[in-house]
Amino acid sequence: MTKHLLLVVLPYLLLLPLMSFSQGNFHQDLFERYESFKEETFSTRRFKHEDLQPLINDLSQESGFTVTSLGSSIQGRPISMISAGQGEIDVLLWSQMHGDESTATMALFDIFNYLKQNKEVLNRLRVHFIPMLNPDGAELFTRRNAIGIDINRDAIRLQSPESRILKGVRDSLEAEYGFNLHDQSRYYNAEKTEKPATLSFLAPAFNEEKDMSEKRGNAMKIIALMNDIVQQHAPGQVGRYSDAFEPRAFGDNMQKWGTSTILIESGGHPQDREKQFIRKLNFVVILSALKAISDASYQNIALKKYYDIPRNDRKLFDLKIENLTFPYLGQEYTVDLGIIHNEIENSSHTDFYYVGKIVDIGDLSTHHGYKSLNAEGMSFRAGKTYPKIVSDFESFKQLDILQLLKDGYTSVSIDDLPEEIKFITYPINIIDIKKIQIPRNNQIPKPPVGFEKNPTFLLTQNKQVVFAVINGFVYKTDGDSNGVKNGLVE
Repeated sequence: MTKHLLLVVLPYLLLLPLMSFSQGNFHQDLFERYESFKEETFSTRRFKHEDLQPLINDLSQESGFTVTSLGSSIQGRPISMISAGQGEIDVLLWSQMHGDESTATMALFDIFNYLKQNKEVLNRLRVHFIPMLNPDGAELFTRRNAIGIDINRDAIRLQSPESRILKGVRDSLEAEYGFNLHDQSRYYNAEKTEKPATLSFLAPAFNEEKDMSEKRGNAMKIIALMNDIVQQHAPGQVGRYSDAFEPRAFGDNMQKWGTSTILIESGGHPQDREKQFIRKLNFVVILSALKAISDASYQNIALKKYYDIPRNDRKLFDLKIENLTFPYLGQEYTVDLGIIHNEIENSSHTDFYYVGKIVDIGDLSTHHGYKSLNAEGMSFRAGKTYPKIVSDFESFKQLDILQLLKDGYTSVSIDDLPEEIKFITYPINIIDIKKIQIPRNNQIPKPPVGFEKNPTFLLTQNKQVVFAVINGFVYKTDGDSNGVKNGLVE
């Protein structure tokens, strides 16, 4: 190679590693370095508008960020937009239009931390973030706003100030791209698989006919890119959300109004009830999508890759018990049980406990569980109440709970239980004596036979209790792999 040629080629050779990193390893680098950008303010899904405000105030002082006041919610809480980048392509992202769908909100603040150090990812973009569109709903950790309107069904009437704010921002920006950030039920799975739809995507339709347009096609290509990324970190755990046209919804209308719109739904993941890993996935795919928009690298992706994503299905339970045989009126029946764990608020909107519920019974061979137990060869037994009334909670703590389960007891009565206690972190249920009318002679009423009220019962083998199902959670009586301990106070 001549000296002259080397001088011409050398700059490009030096750029090759950078180009390779830029195109191929960007999302992997984000994934590996995530902890250095994670916003430590959030560690659970339940937080309020007041938790965001100091972070937003800090961003208003940060170089390269602009904070705009958009107005207020029905109850007067300010709604802010954070903008970054100096490019010619406007991108709008909005989160928590449903107050109890907060996963992406956490991820947006992780993204802000990243952008403080790495604004080059926005090269050709001007990106606008509304991190909490429904602060009144977030205050109560509920879906709807203060007057009970679902903001995502108010895109036409625009009765809520929050809806008018979102529509006004879209119109003023005429945003080229939009990201509609939501949470979906943890009970969705990727169709025909047992895997949860940890993230689901949609390029929403803009009419009943589900016609195609360049804008919708671009959204599909970006989704295909994001799906490829998620597959490397959560294989098989992506679903495609239904594209049935909803004329009142913002996503559908954003597409109709000319913004290439992408819906991201954060679902469930094993051992991630607080959605911290799913938050990380949001961080990675949103930044990767912004980069792909900035450098136009998504444009050659085939639309077929979007349609290859399996549809969302809803065939997941928290616990599936298979082949459970139980007696009733002299006959034996073998069924599967589908159990979910409902979250119940405990005195505040930032704390909760679980109440188990059987939501399906019968042949559930087409369904799946985050946790499954095959009860074949075992016998069903209703639990008993421990015959001695325990004086107080401190005395209760001295009991050998696993031994009680082995002896067939699934509940204990306590005479003096503090009223604020609604659940216990032990694998047994509590009967609060103050709440029931019984003679004080230790004659405790029997619990309901079966599982009509609450999924609490025993599974025996060779007349020995091997599993206890307490409030919809399953425990091995040898003490192994007992997981969440969530006894219910009745």
